[in-house]
Amino acid sequence: MARAYLKFSILAFLAYSLVAPILKIAMEVVPSTPAVFFSNLVLLLVVGVVLRYRGEPIVSYLRHRYMPYVVAQGVLLTVGLLTYYRALELGPVSIVVPIYGLFIVVSSVIGVIAFDEVITPRKVAGIFFSVLAIALVSM
Repeated sequence: MARAYLKFSILAFLAYSLVAPILKIAMEVVPSTPAVFFSNLVLLLVVGVVLRYRGEPIVSYLRHRYMPYVVAQGVLLTVGLLTYYRALELGPVSIVVPIYGLFIVVSSVIGVIAFDEVITPRKVAGIFFSVLAIALVSM
């Protein structure tokens, strides 16, 4: 169970891989802002069911000292989703998704800098080739 995060990461990658193509189909008729609203409404409802199923409290966290980080993340997530959906509405999936995917590179670099995660030559090469691949795919 020590590497359960790998199973969750793979499931997340598989599920998220279908988001852009399905959104692109939906946004032939549904504009990006209502699409963000309704897709995140589903998210909230499902997360509410999971919280209830797991018996996890939420009210006790409202005054937690780290809640400002959660709120800031919520603001950034909102900006990211609104602009990502709009970009998908206006442009091709094959260009929008790779550019959006640069968040993986930036997050990895931040992880190394801010959280003292180990940087290896292999990680540096991976980041370099990720940027190169995104540049080549999105041109």
